[in-house]
Amino acid sequence: MPPASSLPHWITRVGVFDLETTGIDVEHDRIVTAHVGLLDADGREIAARDWLSDPGVPIPDGATAVHGITTEHARRHGRRASEVVREVTGALRSLLSQGVPIVAYNAAYDFSLLAHEAHRHGIPPLENPSPIIDPLVIDKAYDRYRPGKRTLAVVAALYAVRLEDAHEAAADAVAAGRVAQALARQFVLPDTLEELHTRQVGWARSQAASLTEYFIRIGRIEPDERLDGTWPVRAHRVIEEVSRDAIPNP
Repeated sequence: MPPASSLPHWITRVGVFDLETTGIDVEHDRIVTAHVGLLDADGREIAARDWLSDPGVPIPDGATAVHGITTEHARRHGRRASEVVREVTGALRSLLSQGVPIVAYNAAYDFSLLAHEAHRHGIPPLENPSPIIDPLVIDKAYDRYRPGKRTLAVVAALYAVRLEDAHEAAADAVAAGRVAQALARQFVLPDTLEELHTRQVGWARSQAASLTEYFIRIGRIEPDERLDGTWPVRAHRVIEEVSRDAIPNP
């Protein structure tokens, strides 16, 4: 990787966060695994914690095919969902309270699902968490017209970030953090975390509007339907069928 001195000072110490779940519905699906870690300026993970949850519902075969966790395994080895949600929320809240930014790829998915899980279990959710760094939103803002998919695997390869065991929470979280650092080396990002966070709010809204127009044009959604561009926590889901990170580039 390039020398750490080329990084903006505010991304030399970042939290990383990822969930693997029972599906892509942020309102109704559940956490299966979670990872929260801390990267240094060289992209090394210097602190980390993993969770395996018993989601309390069957894990669909399609979800198991993605992350490898079966219902039986989660029930036998996972912890109570309420405990996992409380601890993950607490870990993220602690990092943010120290001014450490949290990197999450397609942050609106992970933070929205976590917030709904918190409400489900009577746990105070993270409301308007900040500062958040979303490599998906930033990549689309700075390289808008690049054709092809924007999955984490594709974007990581583009920026020469190794991603082994894709769709494993720890691997995805660390790769997303390293992609964020690569983006900060590649492009001139805002001078402060506060400005970057604010700009991502606007970028995410614009990207959702553009994608809405594209989906209407190809007949994927009805003309009166809209994708929710609220970021980093969506109040509700508008279109279920849009995958968490496989958003095409119109």
